[in-house]
Amino acid sequence: MVLLWSFAALLLVAARWIDPPTTAVHIQRRVQALIHNKPYQEHYKFVPLSQISPDFQHAVISAEDARFYQHHGFDWHAIQLAAEEDMEGGRTRGGSTLTQQLVKNLFFGTGRSFLRKGAEATLVPVAELVLGKQRILELYLNVVEWGPGIYGAESACRAYDKTSARSISRERAARLAAILPAPLTRRPDRMNRYSAVILRRMHQMGW
Repeated sequence: MVLLWSFAALLLVAARWIDPPTTAVHIQRRVQALIHNKPYQEHYKFVPLSQISPDFQHAVISAEDARFYQHHGFDWHAIQLAAEEDMEGGRTRGGSTLTQQLVKNLFFGTGRSFLRKGAEATLVPVAELVLGKQRILELYLNVVEWGPGIYGAESACRAYDKTSARSISRERAARLAAILPAPLTRRPDRMNRYSAVILRRMHQMGW
């Protein structure tokens, strides 16, 4: 276990300069397709943060981690709110940050276990320390799943809007950000209510 953690930490250090060719989620989806004998085509193109519209960046932050630039990997305020909603029997939001989600995507896939959460928690500070906020955002936007076989902002924009991540409109960016909690079942054109919430958050945050 220690060796695996050390290897993951080294990969995080390398990710400061090297764009990951694949992730645990990408591999997981390929294996699932093979097991179930289903067709699978992967669309994954890594682009620099400068080639992703600021509106797109801000929409994702507003949707997934509004305190991204304030916390150091864990948003304790969001975790507390999520726990309170759990106790009330109706959870409507998650407590994980973009950094946590990036670590999960890179190394652990979509499975859940206490062991994975523990390993993830120890790697998040490493990611914050060695990568920095802008590289974390760049990596997350490029590796996150946006639909069946669709990974990253550029591929998502091409698949859903036939445009580039640099040219995506503000409203369409909010719709794409709105499907991230459940990218295999949600579609941007159905996200009327949630995309409006995201646009309102962006305005409130000065974006």
